[in-house]
Amino acid sequence: MGKLRVLVLFGGRSAEHEVSVVSARAIVGALDPARYEVRPVYITRDGRWVLRPAAAWAALEGGPEAALRAAEAGPEPAGKAGLPAPADPLELAPWAERAPLEVDVAFPVLHGPFGEDGTVQGLLELAGIPYVGAPVLGSALGMDKVLMKAVFASRGLPVVPHIYFLARDFRRDPDGVIARVRAEVGLPCFVKPANLGSSVGVSKVTRREELGPAVERAAQYDRKVLVERAINARELECSVLGNDDPVASGLGEVVPAREFYDYDAKYRDDRTQLLIPAPVPPEVAEEVRRLAVAAFKALDLAGMARVDFFYCRDSDKLYINEVNTIPGFTPVSMYPKLWEHAGLNFSELVDRLIQLAIERHQERGRCRNDPD
Repeated sequence: MGKLRVLVLFGGRSAEHEVSVVSARAIVGALDPARYEVRPVYITRDGRWVLRPAAAWAALEGGPEAALRAAEAGPEPAGKAGLPAPADPLELAPWAERAPLEVDVAFPVLHGPFGEDGTVQGLLELAGIPYVGAPVLGSALGMDKVLMKAVFASRGLPVVPHIYFLARDFRRDPDGVIARVRAEVGLPCFVKPANLGSSVGVSKVTRREELGPAVERAAQYDRKVLVERAINARELECSVLGNDDPVASGLGEVVPAREFYDYDAKYRDDRTQLLIPAPVPPEVAEEVRRLAVAAFKALDLAGMARVDFFYCRDSDKLYINEVNTIPGFTPVSMYPKLWEHAGLNFSELVDRLIQLAIERHQERGRCRNDPD
């Protein structure tokens, strides 16, 4: 049996572009070259798909600038190093005549919109390519925090009190929206874009006059703004692995060096602590694991997810914060660290995720698509 050809998609048009590159680098490094043939494809910040191997490898190892240099050194102009940008649909015709990119399974390592939200998953479904991670619907629900929380609430899963509104509604009637925030959520609160991860665009608001700038900041990333009540809580995380019979890992706790776990605290501040296992009572750990699996099933996910929780210091209540359907795989990421603590090392985890992707694809292939 030959090597499995693995398409690794990384980069992307999201604000989490840099995190994606670091995660992809770690995943590719964990793939056994005796078993896998890696075919990286780099997606630039403006949406170009860099298919040329030399340029894609350069992006993986050295970043976007290295990819551009490799593309310019190739036989084609740099602008043709990948698929045409979205604004150039007529340029697709020449690409249709080129040799297909032959792969056995895809591993999307794309965080945030245009990658973790079901868009790329839909493309892979249309192409008939097995892929790691959640299907289209689960990916979309996992990306939209508002709809995610609505699904959880409908299943009786605990979520923090929250509201949402469109940024344009705030600009039209700021006093009305502020009154609603104060009545239904209260201060302090967190203001965040509905569609993004890694705490990008998130602000903590303690005074009324801070709401406007916080909304404008969130609106830079999404038209829909989510406002959640700020509670005095510890931040717990749990990794989930599997398809229809998922299993949950032990717990980790994030102790941020800053007031809350923002982007800088996650990726740039060495003072942030990750405690594994989380120092919580056994009954709390068991309830978190139960809720993590329930959240995974509620969104009909597959492959992997990291479920984040708030553990309220004042009431001992647990709340599901969010689910990440393509969690980080960086050196400081909790998802692989939790499985490593459970006895599944990084390479074994990546192997298992690829196996789950193929199993799910085969199961879907057995479903009929013809009328009776």
